[in-house]
Amino acid sequence: MAPLSTRLLIQRGRPKSDRLGKIRSLDLSGLNLLSEDLDPKLLSRLKQLQELDLSDNQLETLPADLGLPHLQVLHCANNQLSDVTPLCQFRQLEELSLEGNPFLTVSDSLKVTFLLPELRKFNGKDASTTRSKAENLNRELTTRVQMISEELVASGGTHTHEADTPEGRHKATATQEPRARPVALRRPGDTPLSLSPEKRVCTSPLGPVEGSLVGPDSGQLEPLHFLQCHSKNNSPSDLKTQLWACAFEPAWDEGQAGATSQTVATCGGEAVCVIDCQTGLVLHKYKVPGEEFFSVAWTALTVVTQAGHKKRWNVLAAAGLRGLVRLLHVQAGFCCGLIRGHKKAIATLCFSPTHETHLFTASYDKRIILWDIGTPNQDYEFQASQLLTLDTTSTPLRLCPVAPCPDAYLLAGCEGGCCCWDVRLDQPQKRRVCEVEFVFSKDSEASGQRVDGLAFVNEDVVASKGSGPGTICLWSWSQTWQGRGSQSTVAVVVLARLQWSPTILAYFSLSTCPDKGLVLCGDEQGSVWIYDVRPLLAQCSPPQAAVQAPTQILKWPQPQALGQMVTKTMVNTVVANPAFTYLTALTDSNIVAIWRRREP
Repeated sequence: MAPLSTRLLIQRGRPKSDRLGKIRSLDLSGLNLLSEDLDPKLLSRLKQLQELDLSDNQLETLPADLGLPHLQVLHCANNQLSDVTPLCQFRQLEELSLEGNPFLTVSDSLKVTFLLPELRKFNGKDASTTRSKAENLNRELTTRVQMISEELVASGGTHTHEADTPEGRHKATATQEPRARPVALRRPGDTPLSLSPEKRVCTSPLGPVEGSLVGPDSGQLEPLHFLQCHSKNNSPSDLKTQLWACAFEPAWDEGQAGATSQTVATCGGEAVCVIDCQTGLVLHKYKVPGEEFFSVAWTALTVVTQAGHKKRWNVLAAAGLRGLVRLLHVQAGFCCGLIRGHKKAIATLCFSPTHETHLFTASYDKRIILWDIGTPNQDYEFQASQLLTLDTTSTPLRLCPVAPCPDAYLLAGCEGGCCCWDVRLDQPQKRRVCEVEFVFSKDSEASGQRVDGLAFVNEDVVASKGSGPGTICLWSWSQTWQGRGSQSTVAVVVLARLQWSPTILAYFSLSTCPDKGLVLCGDEQGSVWIYDVRPLLAQCSPPQAAVQAPTQILKWPQPQALGQMVTKTMVNTVVANPAFTYLTALTDSNIVAIWRRREP
C-alpha cells in the first residue's frame, strides 16, 4: 500500500470536496494500511471529520496525535490493535467498533469506557452495559488490593517497590483474556525472582486446602514443581509472558489397564515446552521468534517404517498468533509440517478422538477448519488437506467433538455462545454454518452469551462455563438433542450447576478428567477448583436446584512456601492426566505449576 495522499482522502471522503477541511466522513477500510501509513500531519487537516472507517487493515496501533477533534464515529474492526490507550485523544467519540482485533482483551473493552466518557455504542451494542461491568470490576479489584495490603501488613510489612512492577500491559490475544498483572514483590534486599528457567523448583506442601477428594480415587494433592520455562531470553525476572494452554501426551501403552502419562506440553510466548511432571525437567523446548503460541494438542499416529514395521509416534500440533499450525517432531526438536489456512491468529485446536489424522483449528477469522494432516513420508514431512470449513458468527474459543458421536458433530464455545456443526464427511457441502445454538436459559436474553469453557465429563454430560456468573453448568447432550426438533436455538437440559468464583473476568478454561468424573477450573485468585461429579450424576432424582459446592479447592502457595517472592496470580488453565496422578496449572505470571496426587 502506497502512503496516504491528499488525492486518496478526497476520493474516499464525503461529502465530495476538493478541500480536506470539508470532509465529514472518510472510508479507509480494506487498504492493508499499516500503523506507519497513518500520517498525523496529513490526517490532522481533516478538521471537520466526524466519522472514520479504518476496518480491515493491518493496524497494530493508532498514532497518539491524529488531531481529529470532532471525531464521533470510529470503526477499527479486523486489525491487529493491541492497545486502546491512544483512543483517549478522541474525547467526543460516541460510537466505536473494535471487533476482530485478536490482541484486545475484555479488560481493554472495559478500559475503553473510562477513556471515552461520551461513548454510547461499542461494537454495535449499548456501551452502558460495558460501563457497568467496568464499574463492578473496579470495585472487585479495589477489594483485592485492600486484601493484599492487609496481608502484607500482617506478614510484617514486606515492601512493594514500584520499580519492580512490570511496566505496561502485556499484549494478550484472543483469546483474548483479561489479565490483571500481579505486582512483583521483592524481599527487603531486592533479591530477584530466581525460579530456574529449565530446572524444577520443589516446594513444601500447600498451606490451607479446602476440602478433600472422596471415593476410591481419593488422595491428597501436593505441590511438586513450579517452573518458569517460557521466559523471554530465559530471564528469571520475566513475570509477563502469558501461558495459554497445556496438554498431556498420550501414554505409549494407552488402552492397557493403568496406562497413564506424566509428560505435558505447555505453550506461551514464543515457546512450546515438553515437561516431565515427575522430575520437573524440561525435556524439549521449541521456539519460534516473533510467534506467540496459544494452543497445543497431541495425536498418536501409526506409521510404517522402511522395514515394514508399524510404529506408534506422538505428534504435537501447536498454533497461535501467526495463524499457522506447526506439527512438531518433539524428540527431534523440529517442525515436520506447516499448515496455512487462516487469515488471523488461531485461538485453539484439537484432534478428533476417533481419527488420529483429523485436526480442527479455530481462528479469529471466525472460521473452524477440519484438516487431514495425513501420515508423514520417509523424511517425516506432512502434506495436510482441508476437509471442511465451518463458519462462525463470533470468535470460537473452545472446541469439543461431541463424545458419543465425534464423527458427526462438533461443539464450540464462542464469544457469542455455544454452537454445534454437522461435521459428517459423507455430506456434500464442504462449507457449513452453525446448525444449532445452545442457550442456558429460556430467557431470550441468554442467547449470545460467551461460552469460554467447554468439555465432556462422560459420554453424555457436558460441562460449560461463561453463560452465568459464578457457576459451571452441567447439561445433558442426549436430552438436549432429543428435544431439539427443527429448532435452530435450543435451551440445554441442565443437570446441575457448580459453584465457581464470582469474578466477572472471563477466559478461565475448564477441563475434565472423564475417567475419574472430575471437572477442574482455575480462577483469578490463583486457586484450582476441583469437582467430583460422579455422586451428583448418579442420583436418580430430578436435577439439583441448589448450586453444588466444589469437592476441593487448591490454594496458590504463599510466597514464603515457594521460597520465592511470587504474589497471588491467576490460574487460567488447569489440566490433569487421565489417571489424575498429575495436575498442571498455567498462570498469567509465567509459572507452570505441577501437583501430584499422593495415594491415600
